Amino acid sequence: MYKFIFRPILFLFDPEWVHHISFSSIQFFSKLGFSSLFRFLFVLEDKRLEKEVFGLKFKNPVGLAAGFDKNALLYNELSDFGFGFVEIGTLTPKPQAGNPKKRLYRLKADNAIVNRMGFNNLGVFDAVEHLKKKHKVLIGGNIGKNKVTPNKEAVKDYLICFDALFDHVDYFVVNVSSPNTPGLRELQDKEPLTALLNELQLENNKYSQKRNIKRKPILLKIAPDLTDDQLLDIIEIIATTKIDGIIATNTTIERKNLKSHAILLEEAGGLSGQPLKDRSTEVIRFLAEKSNKSFPIIGVGGIHSAEDALEKLEAGADLIQLWTGFVYEGPGLVKKINKAILNT
Repeated sequence: MYKFIFRPILFLFDPEWVHHISFSSIQFFSKLGFSSLFRFLFVLEDKRLEKEVFGLKFKNPVGLAAGFDKNALLYNELSDFGFGFVEIGTLTPKPQAGNPKKRLYRLKADNAIVNRMGFNNLGVFDAVEHLKKKHKVLIGGNIGKNKVTPNKEAVKDYLICFDALFDHVDYFVVNVSSPNTPGLRELQDKEPLTALLNELQLENNKYSQKRNIKRKPILLKIAPDLTDDQLLDIIEIIATTKIDGIIATNTTIERKNLKSHAILLEEAGGLSGQPLKDRSTEVIRFLAEKSNKSFPIIGVGGIHSAEDALEKLEAGADLIQLWTGFVYEGPGLVKKINKAILNT
């Protein structure tokens, strides 16, 4: 029904406007008591879907990727669509408007999206206020730096976000791979990345020891555009810093073998959706094989069907995430994936 009735109507309008309308609609109908209906339609509860990864028990392995609920406004309501975990953010210390509009584009011929949002968010301290209510689902906190913060001072921004969110999220994601903040991807280089992750680990250990509580898992979100040598560096960095895992992958700056109009292909930003599927799976498989599966991997990128999800899991992903697939295929995709997992 979504693909044949709702999506054609929604796709007539500006994608960022549709995102806000969809967001507001979910809030509105949830307040009217539709949560039970959403759960009946979209949630598949089965003990066999539960999975323990980096010390956390997930109700199912299908999560919502960062970027949909940037400001932690809707995580409980989104769990009613069947997600086993929801990642908020990317959050920065100070609020920022992001890049000028228009900054979100549909590539309908490719089942893809190009975005150059630029970490638009209301700031980490605003998100903390929303996160104080009871959580119905595991929450990941995706953290970044403000655009105006130079890379040499980036560690401070990540630490501010880490400290603010520590009591309110279940795991952290360090985002140094978005192509939409100038210079951010330079933090993926071996030396600055190792320094950043070591600082976060020191802070993590300090919290856990001081308060006699478990440390929070820290994951690194990487770009699909890294070379094999850079991916080998990532494996070494994980071993050195002892962080808990990888999210593979973020959006790509590549524009190969696409069908959409050249004008759309020239738009700057990160590409997500089906064209990213094969490359993100390649990265997952490479990391899993070269590391001897020594750390967990969350697979994301181009999952538009249950078969796409199973491919990621078979390549070595422990969990998966959706974003563009959720937009193109609708909320029923989560249940389809969980059913397929049960049938394997």
